[in-house]
Amino acid sequence: MAGEKSLSGVVIQGAGVAASCCAHLLAASGLSVAVSPAARPAPAVMLSDAALALLRDTFARPDLLAGRRRIERRIVTWGGAEPVALPHGGIVLSEGELLAALDAPPAAHRGNEGEQFTVHVTPPFPVGELRTFGTRPARAARVRLLFPEDESACWVEAVEDGWLFMLPTGPGQGWLLAVGMPLESFAQGSRHLARRVELMDGPVAQFESAPRILMQLCGDDWLACGSSAIGFDPICGDGTAQAAREAILAAGVITAIAEGGAREDLLQHYESMLLAAMRRHLRLCAQFYASGGRSEWWRGQQAALAEGFDWCTQRLAFMPEPRYRLEGFRLLPLELAA
Repeated sequence: MAGEKSLSGVVIQGAGVAASCCAHLLAASGLSVAVSPAARPAPAVMLSDAALALLRDTFARPDLLAGRRRIERRIVTWGGAEPVALPHGGIVLSEGELLAALDAPPAAHRGNEGEQFTVHVTPPFPVGELRTFGTRPARAARVRLLFPEDESACWVEAVEDGWLFMLPTGPGQGWLLAVGMPLESFAQGSRHLARRVELMDGPVAQFESAPRILMQLCGDDWLACGSSAIGFDPICGDGTAQAAREAILAAGVITAIAEGGAREDLLQHYESMLLAAMRRHLRLCAQFYASGGRSEWWRGQQAALAEGFDWCTQRLAFMPEPRYRLEGFRLLPLELAA
């Protein structure tokens, strides 16, 4: 199938970190890129130093997001244990601020002859069936911080039927995420955060936080990318970095197709790599949920994660071994990779 169609450009449907990274890399490769933005919520986002380094490398901007509010500690109380303070490096900003900072430059053009390829970042997807591993309703609301030292520290606390995450966003303020348990009852279920924050008036964001992946991630002239296509449990705090990694892989696949690469092999490589990423994520999540608590809720999450790991393993068993490797931001056949 190599070289059967010539790509004239790429349309990116949706907005977000994956869309911005993908648009930037495709434009840098010389493809014409059109972005069709979609409205997105703008909650607080914490970028680890590793995620920030990845974005700076992707956009070739070593000063990207310099001077932002930093998180210096992660305080964890898990499995009934007392709080443990751990070093943690990262920054905090709103999603709107992050996307504004990642605004991609104007795309280059190759002309109008040839095929348009589409990157779907937000629904609706060409194939909409989603596989979700468990049920973990999450609710987020603004809180008032009662202790000044919490302005540079995030908190993670396991409770009987879920877990809590507090992220400071400014002087005396932050966001509280409640996974599993109802947000309004966190004060009764929490031994530590309930004494450190107060819920503020305002809207409560609600969403499903369980890991999820589209049953089909690509077709002959499209692929799906971003957190709506493959979403990670926030317990691992790797969502933004994962979105960037997906975009890097997607841009590498599309560029290779545009240069005459074997389309079917490249798209199959894309799908298998994302399935493998989900399987690694489920294995990591299982470690947290195995030690968080002993209630029926915690046991149910462990069972769902184990089932998801087996499902990914079975899907991967029918896929060939990887035939490509990323070299920087280019995807090359293994025999050509250094």
